[in-house]
Amino acid sequence: MTEQALELRPVRTRILTDKDNIVDAIERYAKDDIGPNDVVSVAESVVAITQGRVVRPEELTPSLLAQILCRFVPQKGSLSSVYGMQSAMNAEGSGRVAWAMFVGMLGKLVGRNGLFYELAGEQAALIDDVTGTMPPFDKHLVYGPADPNGVAQAIKERLGCYGAVVADVNDLKRAAVLGVTHGLNPKEIAQILIDNPFGNASQKTPIVIIKNYGLAVQKAAAQ
Repeated sequence: MTEQALELRPVRTRILTDKDNIVDAIERYAKDDIGPNDVVSVAESVVAITQGRVVRPEELTPSLLAQILCRFVPQKGSLSSVYGMQSAMNAEGSGRVAWAMFVGMLGKLVGRNGLFYELAGEQAALIDDVTGTMPPFDKHLVYGPADPNGVAQAIKERLGCYGAVVADVNDLKRAAVLGVTHGLNPKEIAQILIDNPFGNASQKTPIVIIKNYGLAVQKAAAQ
């Protein structure tokens, strides 16, 4: 199967908040566009926002350890800020994050990159620092969503689509599927979304429908 054979259809919404239910929002804004052969994808940061998984920097008390560790993170990373690092430590534990940083630095000495994020826990890789999402949540840190597989399954059951995913995609051509319904290949879906069709800022398109995915699967199986 090739992504060129598929249509990616972004769906515009209003700004979604912790007062919203993400499945209700998808039904409200996208129901008429979703068919039984489509895959519904939704941006993980918006799922997390609707779950209330946000915190303002002023609600955090950065520790000395957070102030030290954040200096070892590249500036583009969310954990390069003391508040981002503290939020990761609150989510995954200070000891775990510190140990991951130590092992990660040793790994870099022998050419092994990425150990920190492998060891520090899921939230360390998923936290978005302030300005990482749309207003008014650009003044918040946003954690990764809770139970993304359950969210994806709830979307599929409500909308009757072929499948659903919760995806983490950015403009640097990095894509990961955090939650997925049974029968979908998360790596394949991530590749389809690699050019980031989502618009979580002024575009307000946190939902993307992958049209006719089921038909493409059937066609590929028949060949």
